[in-house]
Amino acid sequence: MSEKVIAAEGLPWPPRVEDFFLPDIAGPWVTKFSVMIWIAVALLLIFFLVTYRDPKIVPTKGQWLAESVYGLIRDNVARDQMGVQGIRFAPYLTVLFCFILLTNLFGIVPGLQISPNSHIAFPIVLAAISYVLYLSVGIRKHGFFKYMKMNLILPNVPWPMHFLLVPIEFLQNFINQPVTLAVRLFANMFAGHLILLVFTVGGFVMLASDNPFIQVSSIFSFALAIVMAFFEALVAILQAYVFVVLTANYVSKSLADEH
Repeated sequence: MSEKVIAAEGLPWPPRVEDFFLPDIAGPWVTKFSVMIWIAVALLLIFFLVTYRDPKIVPTKGQWLAESVYGLIRDNVARDQMGVQGIRFAPYLTVLFCFILLTNLFGIVPGLQISPNSHIAFPIVLAAISYVLYLSVGIRKHGFFKYMKMNLILPNVPWPMHFLLVPIEFLQNFINQPVTLAVRLFANMFAGHLILLVFTVGGFVMLASDNPFIQVSSIFSFALAIVMAFFEALVAILQAYVFVVLTANYVSKSLADEH
């Protein structure tokens, strides 16, 4: 069906790439994505400030939730990946996890229905922050030249092999790590949003059909959209956790004394 026919008959548009380029709210600096980022930051600030405003020995439900999230990241990510020295990175990793999780879950919130992380710019910024963190940690501990040597020169390798291995190690440690960190988060949230679009908009398109059989089939499309929304929530949690675990792993490599 052509675009002219769809427009003339007033039918819903099928999912398109343009659905990821949302219209500006107030100029190019105030978009739906930027508003969602502000909402996420505000919610996290309010949540942690309120729950820790007057901490109790017997925690309230909010305090228990905040402590549970922090304990999860501190014990199962920071300490597992970096040992005792990793505890000092637990606050950053906790905030990173909560922020990514919340913005991921925006993709299934009515009225928002898209995650900022489905736009590549936001995962790039998050990956860049983690990238600067583990580079600065490694350089501060070992010094610039020793840190570069640790990441580029493999021990006990014949020197002619370094002409091949040094570029590979450079790509792996300084290019691939931040790129894959950003692309993994972006690709999963992009794909999840696209799947929800297909089933949701597809259901409306079938419902607008003149064929009764196709109209009835729209029920299955809407049902699959609901199922995929729950699956998307699971993916949102998993991707936030994976991002934080990989960040902690990269920091632990920067702190390690061996290659």
